[in-house]
Amino acid sequence: MKNQNNETKENANNKGTLRRLFSNKVYREGVVTQLFYVAAQIMTWTFIIQYADRLGIDKATAQLYNIIAMGMFLCGRFISTFLMKYVNSRKLLMFFAIGAMLASAGTILIDGLMGLYCLMAISVFMSLMFPTIYGIALGDLDSKSVKLGAAGLIMAILGGSVLPPVQAAVIDCGSIAGMPAVNLSFALPLVCFIVILFYARRAFRRMAV
Repeated sequence: MKNQNNETKENANNKGTLRRLFSNKVYREGVVTQLFYVAAQIMTWTFIIQYADRLGIDKATAQLYNIIAMGMFLCGRFISTFLMKYVNSRKLLMFFAIGAMLASAGTILIDGLMGLYCLMAISVFMSLMFPTIYGIALGDLDSKSVKLGAAGLIMAILGGSVLPPVQAAVIDCGSIAGMPAVNLSFALPLVCFIVILFYARRAFRRMAV
């Protein structure tokens, strides 16, 4: 009986915590933003090979470009961690989102190796996004809400299963309006980075108030 009462009390506490979480705009928007970020990361890394293949690069070399992009991601993580000592994390997230948007635009509009280099450069700007969005979203939660809130943010990795199939379907078109479909498909990660920019901007403004 005692265990049943404890379980009922815990369920009531969890419901109260969920209400607090989803009434918190920074957290609620953070979960949505994290979903878009994970989708962008998977799309960027998954389709480097298809992008390189259209340029006539063999799959082994294309995979090497993919590995280099992941190495750039790791280097970017160290650089962004250092920069956070001097720049507010919300502002830095804004700058990196803008950088990712510009690199995505280059991937779409620039044909040839320069477009591929732009695609690889996206990894540098993605490097700080997941932990920074995570930290911002949980930043002003009380200690009782953090555990459940963290679980919600981790579940946002499901975003990686939604948009990549859409991008694959676009790539399968071959060409769209006279442009290579693989290039145009990176408009989807571009949209994701726009979402991240808006979240970072809103979070920074709320902090400044």
